[in-house]
Amino acid sequence: MPRALLRLVASALAAWTVADRAWAQGPETIRVATFNASLNRPEPGGLVRDLGSTDDPQARAVAEVIRRVRPDVLLVNEFDFDPEGRAADLFRRNYLESPRGATEPLRYEFAYVPEVNTGVPSGADLDSDGRVVVEPGSRGYGNDAIGYGEFPGQYGMVVYSRFPIEEEGVRSFREVLWKDMPGALLPTREDGSPWYSPEALAVLRLSSKTHVDVPIRIGDSELHLLASHPTPPAFDGPERRNARRNHDEIRLWADYLSGGPAASYLVPGGQAPEPPERFVILGDLNADPLDGSSLPGAIDRLLDHPRVDASFVPTGAGAAEAARLQGGINAEHRGDPSRDTADFDDDRVGNLRVDYVLPSRGLTVSGGGVFWPTAGPTADSDHRLVFLDVDWP
Repeated sequence: MPRALLRLVASALAAWTVADRAWAQGPETIRVATFNASLNRPEPGGLVRDLGSTDDPQARAVAEVIRRVRPDVLLVNEFDFDPEGRAADLFRRNYLESPRGATEPLRYEFAYVPEVNTGVPSGADLDSDGRVVVEPGSRGYGNDAIGYGEFPGQYGMVVYSRFPIEEEGVRSFREVLWKDMPGALLPTREDGSPWYSPEALAVLRLSSKTHVDVPIRIGDSELHLLASHPTPPAFDGPERRNARRNHDEIRLWADYLSGGPAASYLVPGGQAPEPPERFVILGDLNADPLDGSSLPGAIDRLLDHPRVDASFVPTGAGAAEAARLQGGINAEHRGDPSRDTADFDDDRVGNLRVDYVLPSRGLTVSGGGVFWPTAGPTADSDHRLVFLDVDWP
């Protein structure tokens, strides 16, 4: 990204209006955000390499957006995983905390980098092309991996927080097998036979990245972050294996929150985990309520869940403007364009609402938005940052 474009980003940030909020504000209001920042690279170690300096233009643009909105708790999707968490530390030190930039530095004392299923070899022919690709670095390998990724850890995630992360209390459902979900929407062929072989089903996990419950300690209580990034409902054939998996990945959180028998498959032995009292579901869930290619009702499992309060819908003025100016299939969409959070191909997909911050009932939302300025780019990503301000009891 050239310097001129970086200046344009800074100008857009300065022009974008959001209620001014001091970083030193007390814990009465918590700003929680999710951002699919597209900080992924085509080869292992690429993100660590690029974040090793303060000059990566994409990382600088992403950091400017985050520093402008200044969330207290942030989930970043599409952030390549490395076992030592070096990329997370480098981004924090060289970009969020750097004195360079148009906005004040931002410091997160705590970070959590979960393991993910992307790029983990399955040893099975998951895309049914007649071969099992075991050498990383190609689309064929990604298609046969547990979750799509051309190397282990591609398209991972990181959680940043200014409040303590209680890692000993983290619950991960990354290893839950898709076949173990009662009533799973497993794909079939045109003749009705199973798409996946028994050998494939024995290893195929439901979560394409991970589903993780991360408790954050705020004063004397906890806020649980239910973080995930379901596979997009695309890149498949008439069997719609990715659309079906997307539906069931979203359903996993609905089952978890319902508890009891509905959640018994989530842990070995069938003992359902106790769902959290206060939580926020957040991430790029790749499902729009009205438009796009997700299965009908997929995201409604969360929007209509009795424990979720989805009454406040974040919006962005730039989202509505983009849909109007870009035209294409956007003109056919049924959803309110101001609620869009991602800018996709205007001929086939259009702009959609796919990124969510959904609080539990009992938490009061005092504000929120979609960071989508009406002029200039926001960052080198097809998604926009989404945030909510929650009044903490």
